[in-house]
Amino acid sequence: MEVKKNKHGVVEPTLSKQDESVLTPPKRDAHFFWTLFKSTFIISAFTVGGGFVIIPLLKAKYVDEYHWINDKDTLDMVAIAQSMPGIVATNSAIILGYRMAGYLGTFVALLATVLPPLITLSIISYCYDYFIQNKIIAYMLRGMQCGATALILNVGIDLAVKQCKKKLALPLLILLVTFIGNAFFQLNIMMLIVLDGLVGFFFMRAAKYN
Repeated sequence: MEVKKNKHGVVEPTLSKQDESVLTPPKRDAHFFWTLFKSTFIISAFTVGGGFVIIPLLKAKYVDEYHWINDKDTLDMVAIAQSMPGIVATNSAIILGYRMAGYLGTFVALLATVLPPLITLSIISYCYDYFIQNKIIAYMLRGMQCGATALILNVGIDLAVKQCKKKLALPLLILLVTFIGNAFFQLNIMMLIVLDGLVGFFFMRAAKYN
């Protein structure tokens, strides 16, 4: 899917034949902005256990439910957000908001992403001693972390299966080498991202990889 700006500076998606049956370009009215705010607020509120938890949440909301973006868009968005300075969830919200509705979409998505942790941390700051010593809350957080890990693993397996179905050797090789380099050789993740980006730029510009 390609994007372009209209005369008002709003990013308009241009769907290819491959995307037309999957994506539904939303009408940018008050209902759309409320939906964007509400969904992003919920995603931010439940992003517990690390920034990568946002991947299954983005997929469930914007790919499976709203059909605003596809699986590839989700991965591209998170990859860019991870490569940039700042929090993954916030960076992803900025990219999504701008892509869907320009600067106004960016503001709405960013506000919805910042509010849940701001509200939560403000409450916790007044009850810090209670939270830090409460074993029930500690057990709840451990359980949430385990659940978040399972969600990330589920999405990772799902996306890996889709790559396998394409029967393209290079993407699978990148997945395997990146995993081995980080898991077994503790290579710097930023270095791996840069190397993967260079491989993509030089060797994956053919139409079959889109």
